Amino acid sequence: MRPSVTRQGVTQLDAHAVYFVSYDGLVNTNSFQKNGLLTHRGHQYAAWYTASRDAVVARRALGATDWSTVTLPHRLKADDSHNVISLGVSAVDGRLHLTMDSHSDGFFYVKSAAGLLDDPVSTAWTPSAFGAVQTTLDGLALTSRFTYPQFVATPEGRLQLSYRAGVSGDGRNALTEYDGSRWTALGEWTDATGTYTSAHGSSTARSMYLHGIDYDTRGRLHALFTWRERDAAVMRGRGGLTNHDTGYVYSDDRGRTWRNDAGAVVGVTGGSEKVSVGASGLVVDPLGPDHALMNQESQFTDSAGRPHAVVSHVPVRSGPCTKDYVADRTAHGRAFHLCKTASGGWRKTEIPVPLRSSQRTGLVLDRYDNAYAVLPFGRIAAASRASGYTDWTLLFDGAGLNAFGEVVVDETRIRADNVLSFLYQEKSAGTTPSALYVADFALSA
Repeated sequence: MRPSVTRQGVTQLDAHAVYFVSYDGLVNTNSFQKNGLLTHRGHQYAAWYTASRDAVVARRALGATDWSTVTLPHRLKADDSHNVISLGVSAVDGRLHLTMDSHSDGFFYVKSAAGLLDDPVSTAWTPSAFGAVQTTLDGLALTSRFTYPQFVATPEGRLQLSYRAGVSGDGRNALTEYDGSRWTALGEWTDATGTYTSAHGSSTARSMYLHGIDYDTRGRLHALFTWRERDAAVMRGRGGLTNHDTGYVYSDDRGRTWRNDAGAVVGVTGGSEKVSVGASGLVVDPLGPDHALMNQESQFTDSAGRPHAVVSHVPVRSGPCTKDYVADRTAHGRAFHLCKTASGGWRKTEIPVPLRSSQRTGLVLDRYDNAYAVLPFGRIAAASRASGYTDWTLLFDGAGLNAFGEVVVDETRIRADNVLSFLYQEKSAGTTPSALYVADFALSA
């Protein structure tokens, strides 16, 4: 079956959502807010900040046009696009979990009453369904340098929270887990130390930036990533990104032990051995830091448990680009589909659609394992599994959306009802609030 999209419609979440451009993005539509939009038991959930900076969480039945909203007792504290809201579901007790408003500092956490998501038709969606805003996970303190929360549900219905401890260029990834009764810190699993040397210079500190962290249908946890070096000496010149290489690790014991693509142990969560830049066998797509490689793009796993990712950068054929990564990515950047093949190798295919943006691209696969890339401005390109993902074609050009750039894709809905949903915000100017929407596209039947 060839990939296709049929536009179903657009629903408005907020006519006046908060708007400011920070780090080239918007706080309501950053792809690393796993999840800003998610689906569970026939209902879809979204979260955002209003023009008055209030945090809001909403739900609707799949296919419905009306959303029910709850305003939470928290207001966005800074004009920083990192301070996203992330949603997660613990199926073991039917709770919705939210983390909010953090960038290398403290976080804010809210969870719903138990069972709220188990029977949404008869469960009232009111402020009383949510607990108090906390600065710990039910008393579990994590780090005073917290960023990039990503919730991931385990096959047993537990909920894990991935986050970075530390700061850009000197941070470590960590995991904590909720079992339905309490949160437990599993510990850090990456290392910021070690020496990386490029053709231009060296760096002795860095952060791993995840493209995602996801369980496949067989219970393996996958993580594709790039490294960001602290020292700009690794670049040919100033103005670029120190990101380099695409790496891959996986875990078969719920994130406790990490292995490289060949199956060798390269890190233990909470142990002395961490995944580090010097570990063997991590890189599956080598690329130096002179090509404006973006961090935190997107990943997905297919029905056979093979990982896929979108990475974007200025193609090597264009030469090094370090003067201005925003301008260079906008003028020359392309997205690439990277996947593990049935033979065990990795294949990288350029998506022949100019980015025209410095922003990120989302990725999902349908029931036939066809791949859909949601590019900046809400454009949708797709490739078929039958072609080996070589027949990338633009299926929707974003017409009529007036989307700012980066959008937030619902990675969970596509498996629920074969619909591609994404959240986007209209372009505005300065700090003038703008409308926030969810767009829906039916995929190949």
